Amino acid sequence: MAFDSARAAVCYSGPARVAMCTWKERGLRRFAPVAALLVAERLPRPAADVITHIPADDDRSVRRGHQPARDLAEALAECWSLPVASLLERSRRVARQTGLSRVERRRNVRGAFQTPEGLSAPPGVVLVDDVYTTGATVDAGAAALRAAGASEVHVVTFARTAR
Repeated sequence: MAFDSARAAVCYSGPARVAMCTWKERGLRRFAPVAALLVAERLPRPAADVITHIPADDDRSVRRGHQPARDLAEALAECWSLPVASLLERSRRVARQTGLSRVERRRNVRGAFQTPEGLSAPPGVVLVDDVYTTGATVDAGAAALRAAGASEVHVVTFARTAR
């Protein structure tokens, strides 16, 4: 794995799963500050210089009208008094991860992220996503951050799938 740690505030089941689906797919935009408060209350702030997020696919972002990972990163940056920066961008389109096996997910997102041209990542980065399922997406994002100079990448998500 390209990241140093991965922590989530809640298990992706029951009410948390319902809240996440409502937030992501039904436009519950005001949930990001609530989710960030829960994350900040349950998880210690990683030692880092900046907080960033997994960028949304353009099609899904337009359809949803918001970007849950970005919104969570911005709200969490306020809670943890960290600067927020968009350090990643999509280098190519990827298929939806839902329904893919662990191996298929890794293959699907391998090389899918990059840092904007000419941008160097700071040494310590908190990488935020909404849900951690297999870790494939955040691993691909962390690999791009490492390639851009990050020496430590700590993943933080609102929810994590129980295995």
